[in-house]
Amino acid sequence: MAENRHHESLGMRPVAPAEGALPLARRRMVSGAGRIALGIGALLVLGAATTVIGRVLHFRDLQASTTEQARTWVTVASIEPAKGGETLDLPGTLQGYIESPIYARTSGYVLRWLHDIGDRVQKGEVLAELDTPEVDEQLAQARAARAQAASSLELARTSAERWENLRQRDAVSQQELDERRSAFGQARANLEAAEANVQRLQHLEEFKHIVAPFAGVVTRRNVDVGDLVDAGNGGSARALFLLSQSDPLRVYVYVPQSYAGRIKVGQEVTVRQAEMPSGGQKGTIHRTAGAIDSSTRTLQVEVSLPNPEARMLPGAYVQVSIPTGRASSPVAPSNSLLFRPEGMRLPLVDSAGKVRLQAVTVGRDFGQTIEILSGVANGDRVVLNPPDSIAEGDIVSVRPAEPAAGAAPR
Repeated sequence: MAENRHHESLGMRPVAPAEGALPLARRRMVSGAGRIALGIGALLVLGAATTVIGRVLHFRDLQASTTEQARTWVTVASIEPAKGGETLDLPGTLQGYIESPIYARTSGYVLRWLHDIGDRVQKGEVLAELDTPEVDEQLAQARAARAQAASSLELARTSAERWENLRQRDAVSQQELDERRSAFGQARANLEAAEANVQRLQHLEEFKHIVAPFAGVVTRRNVDVGDLVDAGNGGSARALFLLSQSDPLRVYVYVPQSYAGRIKVGQEVTVRQAEMPSGGQKGTIHRTAGAIDSSTRTLQVEVSLPNPEARMLPGAYVQVSIPTGRASSPVAPSNSLLFRPEGMRLPLVDSAGKVRLQAVTVGRDFGQTIEILSGVANGDRVVLNPPDSIAEGDIVSVRPAEPAAGAAPR
């Protein structure tokens, strides 16, 4: 009304809108705004749904990744019995079957030596000769004393015979005859003593030639021409030669008490030398000590080793492999042992993936495997290279076994 009055005051005639035009425009405007609002709402709902779904998927991925990282993956192996027969490897040193230092039996100077190191000699062959002037003089003196004793014996014999005849005629007393008989006995004993002394010195004369007591190899020579040597092997005396018999050889090994009952005389063994990469030389257990050494708890065993070609040398370090029968204890990988304050443990895994730290008693170390004397059984699954953090009751996941190299895919 006010608007009409305003127009009338101005002399203007208000124009009336067409009938129904204003509601239609408003309806169009309202309809467009509704569509826009509906589109914006749909976009907001779609964005919210996308955000929620993304968060849910991210949470699931994060949970799966966390679960995967929390799992402990391990590689396992089965406890197995030892393959084949059990063999005991022990160190030893080769020795000549006979090794003897050769000493001088008489004192003197070395006149000459006839064999040097490495020479093979036969029994009775001369190794060296000595010059013994003192013994020569003593022998000459002993022979002269023997001649004197023989002369005295002859005089005593004739005197005793004469006094026997005089006694028959009762020309001398029985006491005088007994004295002549006693003198004859003493003279005979003196001659025997002189003869024994001559024989002793003659034997010493024979020792001027140093001979080999058995066939073998000269492994050491300690004298040279002009050296003064003393008789015997005591005091300042020294060995002139060292003689060794190299065929057969022998080696002493010391078997632990736990295996002593399996050692038999006549049993075949294998002797290996690192410098000789062949399969080794076969030997035989010749004898045993028959008793355990209380200080080392070992049994001393002597092995006889044929050496006809002298391939092996006395003094060499060797390994002696003694078969001791079939193994009765299982073996486990060496890299599966855990060293804990309470002792050695072996991490075993059951079918549910639960870890059990089993106390074990170990035996011999074979390198990649180790003998288990007690605590496990054949077929148990053990963790290889277990982490230090592994504990009793842990749940682990077992990695599938990798196919062997070169295996055909299925």
